[in-house]
Amino acid sequence: MEMVNLIEHVFVLMLENRAFDHMLGFSGITGQDAATAASTQIIGLTGSELNNFNGNTYRVNRGADDVMPVDPGHEFTNVLEQLCGPAAIYPSGSAYPTINNTGFVASYVASGGTANPGEVMKCFAPEQLPVLVALAQEFAVCDNWHASMPGPTWPNRMFVHAASSGGLDHSPTTEEIVEWETVGGFQFKAGSIFDALKKKEVPQRLYAGDDFPMVAALKGISLFDIRHYSNFASDLGQPSYPYNYVFIEPSYDVLSDYKNSTSQHPLTDITLGEGLIKETYEAIRNSPHWNSSVLIITWDEHGGFFDGAIPPAAVAPGDTAPRDKNNQYGFTFQQSGPRVPAVVISPLVPKNVIDHRLYDHASIPATIEALFDIAPLTQRDAKANRLDALLSLSAPRQDIPTTLPPLATAPAEVMKMSVSDLSTVVAARPNDTVDQGTLPVILQSALRQDLEMSPEQRTVILQRVRSIKTREQARQYLAGVQKKVRQRRATQPAPGSM
Repeated sequence: MEMVNLIEHVFVLMLENRAFDHMLGFSGITGQDAATAASTQIIGLTGSELNNFNGNTYRVNRGADDVMPVDPGHEFTNVLEQLCGPAAIYPSGSAYPTINNTGFVASYVASGGTANPGEVMKCFAPEQLPVLVALAQEFAVCDNWHASMPGPTWPNRMFVHAASSGGLDHSPTTEEIVEWETVGGFQFKAGSIFDALKKKEVPQRLYAGDDFPMVAALKGISLFDIRHYSNFASDLGQPSYPYNYVFIEPSYDVLSDYKNSTSQHPLTDITLGEGLIKETYEAIRNSPHWNSSVLIITWDEHGGFFDGAIPPAAVAPGDTAPRDKNNQYGFTFQQSGPRVPAVVISPLVPKNVIDHRLYDHASIPATIEALFDIAPLTQRDAKANRLDALLSLSAPRQDIPTTLPPLATAPAEVMKMSVSDLSTVVAARPNDTVDQGTLPVILQSALRQDLEMSPEQRTVILQRVRSIKTREQARQYLAGVQKKVRQRRATQPAPGSM
């Protein structure tokens, strides 16, 4: 298959819940402008950025904690307050209010951060994130990459996979995910990028740190499309690697409130995610396939952390209308979310490039479509800036490090991309309800795999999941499906491609 820029393998690693300024705002990186080749500097923080709350001023400052004491809110209404202030109201089906980035501290306090309201304004010093900073300086860092919508994880991740969230503007509930499965799964009008690649017979692979990656909640993903991340480096070490598109998910450890997650969720040690980034880069860099590869690393949304840039307007995907069935707030999808970090890594990317051009998560399917001659899925990816412009060298660079710097600190737990036996895990807050957030999406991932293994028990399985009310009940269900999934994968070889 003919591909531009010598690229045969596209790898995407998407992490969790971090804003651009929170991660790189104090990095002070200088380099070459990707569009003009002029000297430039990353658009970050001056140190004067602030929020006022309850008569006090909270400025951005260096030295974010590796583990947050409280998870900042990042649902649609939380982000509305963060971007537009505590009094902001979003009129259903209308334009987004004026953004001034004044409500981050107020939102954090409302999420439980009363003890230290300024925590959400803390940003990492570059020496705290040596792996990410090294990649940003060695390859291309995008400082105008925004979450696809001002809201939570799952709709933003959907834009990576479909250039749309199918109208979803919130984290789903357990009731919603069961309702979707009664009609065969969540629907995108034009399908997903996985569907489009499959039609073109382009081989794909999913690597996951958990048994139930969120991507497996999508219609059309089989449990045999998922391979545990522990196999990643050894798979790439083979002389032949057949997969042209590879999507990588971290571990989440959601039942333990992300304690041992490599996702960089605020409640886990951020160093674990630095370890995952380092391991992923070094596996690709030291493989026989490095010279024909591009690795894109980004974060799904800002996680409630401060970012000083004003998110711009966005192109509506055009596949749904406000107040459709998945549209809780009547959101029009004509507004981007806050900035998130993003780096583009390849031997075909010039050294130390800073890209100020506008991107969002739909730039990933747009780039894949350009590389593999696929039509756009929606208006969002049709209009999105693509990343293949960064692959501007005619031959691979030879001056690229084979390893990245060591982690800044030794994590509290040993860095590992593995998941515990859920039958022995004690769920955090076991009697709490299964609230909106990541857990219902993990349940949907498990539900789809359960239905795939036992289609004759469809009615019973759907009723079982519909009855889940507490986190302990969720753990019991996930443990049962985990056991079946592991047995099935052990007895039936995975297919050669999706």
